[in-house]
Amino acid sequence: MYKTDYLVDEKLAPYVNCVMVASNSMPTSHLNIPLYADGYPGIMYQQTQRGFYILPRKKKLSELFLYGQTLDPISLDVKGPYQFVVFQLYPFASKHLLGVDPKVLNDDCFDLLPLQHVDVASYFERLSATPDLNQQMDIISDLMLALIEENKIAPDNHVQQAISLILKKKGNVRLSDLYETLHITERTFERKFMAEVGLTPKQFCKIIQFQNCLNQLNQATFDRLTDIGMDSGFSDQSHFTRTFKKYTGQTPSYYLQQMSSI
Repeated sequence: MYKTDYLVDEKLAPYVNCVMVASNSMPTSHLNIPLYADGYPGIMYQQTQRGFYILPRKKKLSELFLYGQTLDPISLDVKGPYQFVVFQLYPFASKHLLGVDPKVLNDDCFDLLPLQHVDVASYFERLSATPDLNQQMDIISDLMLALIEENKIAPDNHVQQAISLILKKKGNVRLSDLYETLHITERTFERKFMAEVGLTPKQFCKIIQFQNCLNQLNQATFDRLTDIGMDSGFSDQSHFTRTFKKYTGQTPSYYLQQMSSI
């Protein structure tokens, strides 16, 4: 799976973090993608012969779906030929696509095909009719614009600013400083953030901290394993290890061993 340089419609730019695609035509292929908490929901369109499954739940996914925040470690699994497009969304975007409480989407997927208020079936027919990834990205973009227009919910500016600051600081931010910067009370901010993102600000910060650590592990941009947790703002190594294990089911050292064996 790789990011593309697809030019997102300017009306979608506030909602879309990046676009990713992947394909494989080999009949014997087997793809398993570990999904760890990263703070981003998304829309996925997939074409396979046998279907995509969420493991370990063994849940077969719709061809076109919205997924929410991932908190517990899971993986996407597909056998045989496949092709898919993913629009990775900013944390508040699922609320504005469907007008639903994003908390109900945590660790789950929402099948877009049965939606009635937007004619999703017509977009799905267009997607199914073309194997061209660029055309598929254009169609998904059109669908997202229709969903946003239907719901017409303006993103909360406080939450957008907070997310931007948290991402810029890689999760290493004191919430009290955030309230002061945004000129908002703790109670009001907590309520708004949960309504928009489906997580508490503290949960979101921890996830972004974790992702920063995971990126350093994957890119081997460290001298000692203990440096990673400290650089990411964890108070000590045990705190870093507990957080890492919570989101991956593995200790950092075991994760590195598995990576080196691939």
